[in-house]
Amino acid sequence: MKLNKKFIYPKTKREMIDGLRHYDIDSKEKLPSVTTILKATESPEKQESLQLWREKMGVENAARIVDESAARGTAMHLILEKYIEKQGYLDLTQVGQQAHNMAIRVIEQGLCNVSEYYGLEATLYYPGLYAGATDLIAVHKGQDAIVDFKQTNKPKKREWIEDYCLQLAAYAMAHNYVYKTSITKGVVMMCSKDNYYQEFVIEGEEFKKYKHQWLERVDQYYKQKKEKENVG
Repeated sequence: MKLNKKFIYPKTKREMIDGLRHYDIDSKEKLPSVTTILKATESPEKQESLQLWREKMGVENAARIVDESAARGTAMHLILEKYIEKQGYLDLTQVGQQAHNMAIRVIEQGLCNVSEYYGLEATLYYPGLYAGATDLIAVHKGQDAIVDFKQTNKPKKREWIEDYCLQLAAYAMAHNYVYKTSITKGVVMMCSKDNYYQEFVIEGEEFKKYKHQWLERVDQYYKQKKEKENVG
């Protein structure tokens, strides 16, 4: 795939404000990250489910699983990033070797459908509302799309990836607003630690649905923030 420098993405830096991740956009405004908003507006049912999982696994074991997953995901992302940039990269650690095998599945079954890309690990933002870094903004099967790479401990059902879909919708809306584009497609390229590849494509009416749901979460986030400020 080739790089198309059609869009210029902002230089940003991440920082923590009140323990929450924010993006400093060109030193002009500090916006909450997409993941910060999703976490702050989680449903009670999801919070309870996560707590039950921690209790079932044991606190220390659950923390270990989360840390290992994060390390594996970071390694896989870096390998894919270097591949797209056509740079050589080798991680001989145990995590790195596992991530390498996973990245190969993503390349063979996912990135093979990407002809060109506009941005890699690019920061996108919606002025005054939110910001975040997406893995890839590219042409997927002839259509502009937001692409995210995900690792998972075990294969997932479509109904389990709601937050991923909301992330894609958030990034597309930000890109469309700032760059006057009309991206209506999101792609999740996922590989499990035992090298099982899954791809979830969100487009059309389904993508519109997630954009509406994302705006509801953003509205909820700022209402909660205002309530806390009033109490404070």
